[in-house]
Amino acid sequence: MVKNSFISVISQEEKEENRGSLEFQIISFTNKIRRLTSHLELHRKDYLSQRGLRKILGKRQRLLSYLAKKNRVRYKELISQLAIRESKMS
Repeated sequence: MVKNSFISVISQEEKEENRGSLEFQIISFTNKIRRLTSHLELHRKDYLSQRGLRKILGKRQRLLSYLAKKNRVRYKELISQLAIRESKMS
């Protein structure tokens, strides 16, 4: 598994200050999703990891939809920064 391909968008100082921020949570979920996706490419029948991936995807989707409702500009910036698709709901 390659760990260097994950996004380190937030610096170390900001990590310690903003752990509860919406952006930080979405970025950490995105890193977990990418890690699990690369794991599942090797282990296709790991159904527990597939379930965990679906749960994390749902959590990230709920946070993204909340952010899109509250602050559209921050949502657009975060989507482009993480290089993920915009949700169909928004």
